[in-house]
Amino acid sequence: MLTAYRFCSALVALVALGASEAQRAPSQNTTYTNPVVPDDFPDPFILRAGKAYYAYATNSAGMDVPTMRSTDLVSWEFVGNALGPLPSWASGGFTWAPEVMAVKNGYVLYYTARHTESGRQCIGAARASRPEGPFVDRSGKPLVCQLKLGGSIDASPFVDKDGTRYLYWKNDGNCCGQRTGLWVQKLSADGMKLLGKPKDLIYNGALWEGNLIEAPTLWRQGSKYYLFFSASAFDSDTYAVGYAVGNSPLGPFKKAAQNPILASRGKVAGPGGQGIVLDGAGKPWFYYHAWEAGNVGYNAGGRRSMYIDRLEFKGGVPRVRSTTSAQPAPVPLGK
Repeated sequence: MLTAYRFCSALVALVALGASEAQRAPSQNTTYTNPVVPDDFPDPFILRAGKAYYAYATNSAGMDVPTMRSTDLVSWEFVGNALGPLPSWASGGFTWAPEVMAVKNGYVLYYTARHTESGRQCIGAARASRPEGPFVDRSGKPLVCQLKLGGSIDASPFVDKDGTRYLYWKNDGNCCGQRTGLWVQKLSADGMKLLGKPKDLIYNGALWEGNLIEAPTLWRQGSKYYLFFSASAFDSDTYAVGYAVGNSPLGPFKKAAQNPILASRGKVAGPGGQGIVLDGAGKPWFYYHAWEAGNVGYNAGGRRSMYIDRLEFKGGVPRVRSTTSAQPAPVPLGK
């Protein structure tokens, strides 16, 4: 989840040209081929809201949170910049990894931005009445800002079956030679306040993880809680996805022996920045960004495009396989 990125000219053209082929109503796809967003769209988060999906990404081209919309997870139209003016504590150009949670009378967007005073990355929260925004953060300080631990990034909300809300994030220790860990803290019902004390859950340490773990995503399957995360250098083909399992949103969590479960394969290089969303039939889909093999890193002219693939649980073990050939498409909303 590093630095501002170059937005692909094809997506920027959507802003300049207005109505275009990509902005028309999506067709009913029976198959699809990855990537579903071939443009640079890193750290994606997909929100299912009513009869549409909204995808949010890390900053680009003067937009802090570029946003797209779909009804089938396959055909996407550009919407605009979801985030309003940055609050007084934040500087522009480093707005990363947005995620959105529905609350009463609206939505909350959690985002990472540069804390002007310290130069570290910290987490803010902004409100909007619509999923496309504009989200506004009126706070005078970040929601989460662990300055002694390198800062805080990659906020990810979770609502349990009893309605209790939680926020997960990463301390940005790899910025300054420290360990990185994933953290959790309870949230208020409106999603704007943290309750109780933060709790650290897992840290980097496995060989494949390199010097960091990041991008937490919590998913409940049956009675178990699965904490997915990305690890290693984002701009390399070593970036990959693993998970840990617990009996509670607060842990303790144990990393899986078979990690990583999603790694470079064929044309797909360095997959990560993952999340999970349900299609119109209630089936879970794993979405993530990845480079194209041979074009890894922005210095090599690469881009992190958005992919989707089916997520299955077999014997309590999550399975996802990156694809670039035609696959059966998700069931659209309303079907």
